[in-house]
Amino acid sequence: MIERYTRPAMGRIWSEENRLRRWLEVEILACEALAERGEIPAAALARIVERARVDPRRMREIEREVKHDVAAFVAAVAESVGEEGRYLHLGLTSSDVVDTAFAVQLCEAADLLIQDAEEFACALGRQAWRYKDTVMVGRTHGVHAEPVTFGLKLASWYAEAQRNLGRLEVARREIAWGKVSGAVGTYANVAPEVEAHVCRRLGLDPEPASTQVVPRDRHAAFFSTLALIATSLERVATELRHLQQTEILEVEDAFSAAQKGSSAMPHKRNPWRLETVCGLARLVRGYALAALESVPLWYERDISHSSVERVAGADATIAVDFMLARMASILDGLVVHPENMARNLGRLGGAVFSEALLLALVRKGASREAAYRWVQRSAMRVWDEGVEFEALVREDPDIAGLLSPEEIASVFNLEGALRHVDEIFERVFAGRRDFGEAAA
Repeated sequence: MIERYTRPAMGRIWSEENRLRRWLEVEILACEALAERGEIPAAALARIVERARVDPRRMREIEREVKHDVAAFVAAVAESVGEEGRYLHLGLTSSDVVDTAFAVQLCEAADLLIQDAEEFACALGRQAWRYKDTVMVGRTHGVHAEPVTFGLKLASWYAEAQRNLGRLEVARREIAWGKVSGAVGTYANVAPEVEAHVCRRLGLDPEPASTQVVPRDRHAAFFSTLALIATSLERVATELRHLQQTEILEVEDAFSAAQKGSSAMPHKRNPWRLETVCGLARLVRGYALAALESVPLWYERDISHSSVERVAGADATIAVDFMLARMASILDGLVVHPENMARNLGRLGGAVFSEALLLALVRKGASREAAYRWVQRSAMRVWDEGVEFEALVREDPDIAGLLSPEEIASVFNLEGALRHVDEIFERVFAGRRDFGEAAA
């Protein structure tokens, strides 16, 4: 299977070309609103729309002198327009342009991530139904517990993926706010109607009460959502890594014929793709922390958030885009070993049915403490001697004195242990079974 890496569209969102294009879009829309209000001549607007361009090289030349990127941008665009360029940035402050354009970029990125999240959830759904009845041992503390199915694991991950998809949709709405309210958010030199026009045309809402910036709790919520998604992906990746350990080997990330697992050891088949997902999750969580620390700016604004967001906006969204695509690819190509699952399930000689036996004894009249003691003494022999649990149970006088051979046999029953799998699947999937085809 060929893995799809980061969408080219995601990289384009964070390109210098797109960033400056969005800045210019905000400036021109503000001029439109000002022209509608009669604050600049209609002919000047027509000239701006026709001629306004930004030359990044010229902008950088100016910036080297003025040491301010937005001021350099406005000057470079004004040069392209000519005399009517004086109407650009009329009543605006830098953050009116930067914050509003940044919101558009984040919304564009969120739209791609929503598609990614849906594809990842579909990959989980396909595999959950495929392995719905594939029995394996459940583990707590890394130790055998009771039987589950591999499909149940996948269903749990799917339910979490659906929650994250909902969170991402909320985060997109949370970030879709712009501001064109001037230097301290008071509209002293630009009317609220200008802001309303710009935001409406860009698909944003006007920030109800801005300072010089859109309040950064919105951005913190967005990046925190990305961190939660990344952590959920790490949860899946970590579990699959555990299940690929040599001593367990219940699943494997697909390994191609010409692939090499190690530069030194030709026998290796390492879960390296899963490991990269776990590593990237750490980075994304770091960006969330940086975004949280950008909320308490000084007074109406300082610039400490700016450097954070210039890195985090691109890096966090690109990383999560990559992680979602990688995990969907891994899941669709996952190699599953049901025979190893069955073998591992039997490694404790049936002791995984100890709770069912305990409860059967309690229901027959034994005290819980006594029943626990009887069951545990046989279960510990399974650990120490490698004997079959059911055989020991049948020979135990206390247990055999309360349970008939048929009642003991009924305890060691996978169907009973897993009788509610269908109900769980119905709760998770609500009847949905069609998740499309795996990506080529």
